[in-house]
Amino acid sequence: MNKRILALIAVSIATLIYGITFTVAKEVMPLYIKPYAFILLRVSGGTLVFWTLGLFLKQQKIEKSDYQKIGVASFFGIALNMLTFFKGLSITTPISAAVMMVMAPIMVLLFSSILIKKAIGKQRIVGVFVGLIGALLLITFGSASEQSSTNNNWGNFLVFVNAASYGLYLVLAKQLLVKYHPVVFVKWLYLFGLLFVIPFGYAEFIEIAWSGIPKNSYWNIAFIVLLTSCVTYLFNLYGLSKLKPTTVGVFIYLQPVIAAIYALIVGSDSLNLVKISATLLIFLGVYLVTKQVEK
Repeated sequence: MNKRILALIAVSIATLIYGITFTVAKEVMPLYIKPYAFILLRVSGGTLVFWTLGLFLKQQKIEKSDYQKIGVASFFGIALNMLTFFKGLSITTPISAAVMMVMAPIMVLLFSSILIKKAIGKQRIVGVFVGLIGALLLITFGSASEQSSTNNNWGNFLVFVNAASYGLYLVLAKQLLVKYHPVVFVKWLYLFGLLFVIPFGYAEFIEIAWSGIPKNSYWNIAFIVLLTSCVTYLFNLYGLSKLKPTTVGVFIYLQPVIAAIYALIVGSDSLNLVKISATLLIFLGVYLVTKQVEK
């Protein structure tokens, strides 16, 4: 099978897992496990899995000058990305969080322009502003008809920070994947990430009452640790090694569709006019930004 097609399939599977994650995580967090503790658990599991996989691959030496680059990519792709996402998700709704994540392709374009001097045309500039208006609409008014709107708005903002962080990570990771195998790269990415998140998650992690967690919730935890943390990162990195960062970023627009369908099926969220309006604006912004990026 064509490597590009395999890469597109891998990124599609990762997107499906991410879309379900919004609701799966909310069923456990923050009731049984607080967000930062969940991140420590998630990154610890990912580190263990990827370093174990690394034992079965041909050893590849990391150049000394690249450790700093991997550390920076880890800060934005693991630490800031995950901490703001789970903290934001814990105080907002699955659909709102998923819609906000659609800002990532726009942030990829901005950071690509800044870091690798990718030209931005007038159409894309308009797309950036349209997408930002949608994001601001969701942050400001997305919870107007829901309880705890202040917390929900703060949660939406944190997910926006997560989207920006993930967008920057995609650009940084692309430059490193030219030199290193995806598993070799991601095992170091997670190791650095673990060092970053321990100070934030340790206090909440030791507070977890494992005996009080329902048995079915352990499946949710396993889903997050194994699929969301490991499979998605590995599949996205494989896709990133064969595709452009902007192409991988575009797949994020499927997340709110998957998240909304799943959340509505299980009854964990609802739609309102502001969420729908914000979604349409962000989608329009993403369309303008990514139109004719690749043939």
